[in-house]
Amino acid sequence: MTSESFPTTAESPSLAAMATTSLEAPAARLALGRLAKVRSYVALTKPRIIELLLITTLPTMFVARRGVPSLALMLATLLGGTLAAGGANATNMVIDRDIDKVMHRTRRRPLVTGEVTPRAALVFAVALEIVAFVQLWLTVNLLSACLAVSATAFYVFVYTLWLKRNYSSNIVIGGAAGAVPVLVGWAAVTGSLSWAPVVLFAIIFVWTPPHFWALAIRYRDDYEAADVPMLPVVATFQRTARQILLYTVLLVALTLVFAVVGHMGPLYVGTALVLGGAFIAYALRLRRRLDVPTALKTFKFSISYLSLLFVVMALDVVVRHP
Repeated sequence: MTSESFPTTAESPSLAAMATTSLEAPAARLALGRLAKVRSYVALTKPRIIELLLITTLPTMFVARRGVPSLALMLATLLGGTLAAGGANATNMVIDRDIDKVMHRTRRRPLVTGEVTPRAALVFAVALEIVAFVQLWLTVNLLSACLAVSATAFYVFVYTLWLKRNYSSNIVIGGAAGAVPVLVGWAAVTGSLSWAPVVLFAIIFVWTPPHFWALAIRYRDDYEAADVPMLPVVATFQRTARQILLYTVLLVALTLVFAVVGHMGPLYVGTALVLGGAFIAYALRLRRRLDVPTALKTFKFSISYLSLLFVVMALDVVVRHP
């Protein structure tokens, strides 16, 4: 038998290469599995909702400071707010996992797919709340810590467990939880509260119903299948659109009230009027057309509205108090 009878190195992988490949495959699968698990836990916190909460917290700190707060304080406040909101959202998913299975919009959430167990999710949520409270207390102040955790308690016990499945006014009252971050931001800077942050709280409180109802119109069938009495489920399209318009008008009025109590300048006032006029125009168009595409456009604009309003709020302060 000649040497040609045996495969050469170029023709077949070496034993060492084969052994390395066989070891790397399980390691790669393990790494991917861990990454997927991390993503599932992150999904429990509802990052997109947290982003919107932080967009309102940070500008509030600028207004409270009448200038730029320290970087350390901003980072500490945002971290604590993120942890607290994430814990609240994770708890909400644990409680609502039964209706999330029914709704198309939520049926891919980690607790529905089984990527995370309810017990693990609840432990994760409670841990986030404990860390949030301690971190805010030690790095910011006790008032901010108490406010952040109180928002979670309200969101879980008042909105999720009591209002959501029983009353069409669920999001009207439940929206208070999403308005607390501005109080946290103000308290982080001043260590106290006043009329200005209360009006900011009212702005987000009143903004929440038209924002959420516009989305709920799109997912009306989902909420009806899950037996959740959101306003578009229990009321006509006409009534829902009328309520969206009424709340939007009240919202614009509150933004102008804040211009007075918050001692804001012309940049903020002008922006509040322009954005408010546009929001009312969207609401009027929805009331006239009564269709889902217009409702979705209204929902999307409501996010831009709040984000721009608060960004300009901070810019107004920085321009006048460099």
